[in-house]
Amino acid sequence: MQATDIFFAAFALLTVVCGVLVILNRNPVNSAMFLVLTIASLAGLFVLLNAFFLAAVQVLVYAGAVMVLFLFVIMLLDLKEEQRRNIRKFSLVLGFLAVGAIGLLLGRAVLLSGIGHNLQPHLEAGTRSLGERLFSNSCCRLKSSPSCFSSPWWA
Repeated sequence: MQATDIFFAAFALLTVVCGVLVILNRNPVNSAMFLVLTIASLAGLFVLLNAFFLAAVQVLVYAGAVMVLFLFVIMLLDLKEEQRRNIRKFSLVLGFLAVGAIGLLLGRAVLLSGIGHNLQPHLEAGTRSLGERLFSNSCCRLKSSPSCFSSPWWA
């Protein structure tokens, strides 16, 4: 077992644990802080995959700017501790069924993906290859995306 495998397991475990704590935490400020930790550990996973540009964007854009905005909004709203609401049994059962179905689909996808058959991914890191992919293969989609985002203003 190499050091990168240990770091990958540590970052993956930290990402999953912090993601669960984002959902389970009742305090919105603590939940936002766990979201920052989730994003930072995800950036660590990107570094291990030699995707340094994605890791930098993840930290600067999401953990930096967006989370600061979230925290300011949470603090300005001055949210109080909410009272626990009653959960209906039907919605609870439906939620567990949905999570189970998604888990089965994810498990099926992993089993059919060929993991463990010595398949090596073709990884290209760097901004040059990212720019070439964005502007060569999906040029029409990249140019048409602003019109899709501004279409509600036309209505």
